[in-house]
Amino acid sequence: MSRDSSSDKPWAGRFTEPTDAFVEAFTASVGFDKRLYKHDIDGSLAHARMLTHVGVLTENECEAIVAGLEEVRADIERGAFDWSVALEDVHMNIEAKLTDKIGIAGKKLHTGRSRNDQVATDIRLYLRDEIDLIAVEIKRLQSGLLDLAEREADAILPGFTHLQVAQPVVFGHHMMAWFEMLKRDYSRLMDCRKRVNVMPLGAAALAGTSYPIDREFTAKLLGFDGVCENSLDAVSDRDFAIEFCAFAATLLMHMSRFSEELVIWASAQFDFIELPDRFCTGSSIMPQKKNPDVPELVRGKTGRVFGSLMSLLTLMKGQPLAYNKDNQEDKEPLFDSIDTVRGSLRVFADMVPAIEIKHENMERAALSGFSTATDLADYLVRNGVAFRDAHEVVGKAVRLGVETSKDLAEMSFEELSQFSPVIKEDVFEVLTLQGSVAARDHIGGTAPSQVRAAVARARAAL
Repeated sequence: MSRDSSSDKPWAGRFTEPTDAFVEAFTASVGFDKRLYKHDIDGSLAHARMLTHVGVLTENECEAIVAGLEEVRADIERGAFDWSVALEDVHMNIEAKLTDKIGIAGKKLHTGRSRNDQVATDIRLYLRDEIDLIAVEIKRLQSGLLDLAEREADAILPGFTHLQVAQPVVFGHHMMAWFEMLKRDYSRLMDCRKRVNVMPLGAAALAGTSYPIDREFTAKLLGFDGVCENSLDAVSDRDFAIEFCAFAATLLMHMSRFSEELVIWASAQFDFIELPDRFCTGSSIMPQKKNPDVPELVRGKTGRVFGSLMSLLTLMKGQPLAYNKDNQEDKEPLFDSIDTVRGSLRVFADMVPAIEIKHENMERAALSGFSTATDLADYLVRNGVAFRDAHEVVGKAVRLGVETSKDLAEMSFEELSQFSPVIKEDVFEVLTLQGSVAARDHIGGTAPSQVRAAVARARAAL
């Protein structure tokens, strides 16, 4: 009987008829879980060495299994491996090919384990590697932000609340806000990694195994920090994948906010920045268009990551212990989140350092919305006026500015002093944009000197 026959499945002994052809295709996961092949082989190599260590396999059997698995790995990597839907998943495809290559020793590899603990181990190994790659991309984006922040530590732009001009800040300070968000995201990712890096292998189907396995030996071979201490929990929970997707959703939420600002700033109405041409596209009908596709796509892809998190939460919420077939649905949302996060980080890490700043446009915008009004209020308070009274005085001055189309810094001394006798000629020192940002000279403030100090601290931490 051919390898693809339903009656040749490893569990076929219990059944009296072959699997329905559509059901076979519907229940198979090999179309997406074959990306786990490296980790499945690594897990099998460690399992074989452990079985040999405890005397379940002979040295010769182990050598045959190791050699056979490395051949299978080579076949897959050169595109010479025939993945079979009839064999359901990555695990059975690899085991079947191993048995074809080395004979009965290949059938002994599954001793003391189940596909339940095998797949849980594979996913953890895979996710651990992907976390490490994602961590590199976060740091690369952080490094680009630091370069941009340092380069533009003196460039003034309006800071907004409610998307209304609020107070002037420097561009470098704004970039450091995104750096801080990414720093927390990185911390969440590393914290997630600790819980990912625990080994389920040895839990078998759900209750452990009667073979004299050495789980700590296997865990050490695979680089796990420890072993899952309850076999039911080990095979059935996917909270580590949910936690990763929660990290991914938070990261993409931050990147989506960043994307929104880049889209706004690149618009003709703001015209604060120029995105490099290589990260933009044009219109098929309007030749003047330069569309910020990269940030728009990242903003859009955020939704699919949110969806993956909700998918996994919903997947797990109704499952009794232990393993259920539902858990086959854990992989595609997880894989898609990983791919989306890595792609979004990579393209941002490439794009951000190359953003060009339009200094004059930003400064002109900062001058247009009475952004130094708070500085005038602070000036009054320093000269003995109660803050609420100072607030009212400045409000009246702003009203005059609206009526006369003048910014506070453009008014004459006579115009300003009519609102309070404590206003003197030195008031204009605090009404300039440069004076406003320089006055906020404390940790966390927008003064250029503080931005440069923050960049230096961040570089040291990276």
